[in-house]
Amino acid sequence: MVKKSKLNIDKKDRRALGVHLTSVDIFLKYIFPEIKDKLNEYIWIDLYAGEGNLLLPILNEISAEERENFFENHIYLFDVQAEMVHKCVKNANSYGIPIEIAKKNIKVRDNLENFPEFLKNNEFPIFHVTNPPYLYLGYIRKHKETQKYFKYFKAENDGYQDLYQIAMINDLRNNIENLIYIIPSNFLFGASVSNKFRLDFLKYYKILKMVIFETKIFEFTGTNICIGFFKRKKDPKVEPIEFNGVKIKNQEDLISKNYILNPKFKYRAGSEFDEFLENYRTRNPLKVKYYLLKEEVAKNKGTNQITVIDANKYRNNQYKRLNLQVDDVLKEIIESNILYVQTVDKGSIEGRVGLGIIAEDFDVKGIYVSSNTYRTHPIQIFLEPQISIEDQMLLKDYFNFILEYFRENLDSEFLTTYKYSNAEYTRKYLGLTQVRGLIETFPIVKIDLKSKNRLKSLILKKDFNEILEVLKK
Repeated sequence: MVKKSKLNIDKKDRRALGVHLTSVDIFLKYIFPEIKDKLNEYIWIDLYAGEGNLLLPILNEISAEERENFFENHIYLFDVQAEMVHKCVKNANSYGIPIEIAKKNIKVRDNLENFPEFLKNNEFPIFHVTNPPYLYLGYIRKHKETQKYFKYFKAENDGYQDLYQIAMINDLRNNIENLIYIIPSNFLFGASVSNKFRLDFLKYYKILKMVIFETKIFEFTGTNICIGFFKRKKDPKVEPIEFNGVKIKNQEDLISKNYILNPKFKYRAGSEFDEFLENYRTRNPLKVKYYLLKEEVAKNKGTNQITVIDANKYRNNQYKRLNLQVDDVLKEIIESNILYVQTVDKGSIEGRVGLGIIAEDFDVKGIYVSSNTYRTHPIQIFLEPQISIEDQMLLKDYFNFILEYFRENLDSEFLTTYKYSNAEYTRKYLGLTQVRGLIETFPIVKIDLKSKNRLKSLILKKDFNEILEVLKK
């Protein structure tokens, strides 16, 4: 059970500060077993300590007569908020540390701005255990109350995308050897949000272990998190990183898995799917265009009436139907491209991401975009060169089979988590770049009839390895 903070921080302030208070239970269950035999070997610091719940529980393992001395020599806690520091001091006092002693090692300080250099002069090496602030740069840009954080992303930090990345790169620059960080799981699975940071950070650090949560553990945020155990390499090196990961879907459902992060794919977990797209891209790939746009319809007005749904107008669990008046050319283009992509899981097995047939699922000929394009709406796909209806249906079956194969074998990790909910599985988002890449492996342009029939048969049999043999040809 996650313990609630007694501090009265409203939702808006919590979001503006990037604050997600850590439960003592998280520390005791997932972190403490990894460090309990090393307590006297390090100074234990938390530069973003909040109430101190990531380090103060250590004191329960220290005898009452040694506790004050241990605290003075081994624990340092900081936070940018005076209110948090006050709470942290009271928390230390509840473990038997006198208030005046607690105040010596628990300070108000902005450690995103710079690292507390005096800690390096300690006789013990530093071990940093923390749940840093996380706030995505895109959110910071959009909200006046968070724009003060722009200062952290300037100069040598230009290109990083989140406050937690600033915290970790500060540790890197200050040669901190041992780190345990509670951070968003986009560290492992994110693309643009994490690519640069992973390349920079994992040149210097190896991952010893990851605990990945696919369930909500913080009361006030749906941010998907993981606990990363990092150790600095003896020498910086760009190389594959291998580690054990434990994925927690709920209290009963644990998955242990060996991960290999490849620098070629920017150390992103689930890169086996990206490797497939790269290795099996056909020499003559289909070209993919997305969206039937309002501007295109306006340029091609005519006397042909064609029924579509409007992807921008969704009411009462259905899209608005309307009739477009288009010329012969656009009518032919719309009607000869029968496929659409659903990029977001709906929460049921039947509603997973993939390609579908517009007429079957919506009983219309096309999917019209009357205003802004949204990647989460159903999106009509236009292919060049034009292929037959039969071949498009084969493409749909091929695409969905390959996608489901990788979802099963990689636990959907190559996809972006869309939303954790009470659905039968964790809902995922399929990027349009991934859609294009998978279509580009479909070898329809120069395939002979024998190979095409073989491909159909192998899809029905769900024989992935034999499909690879067809693709190799």
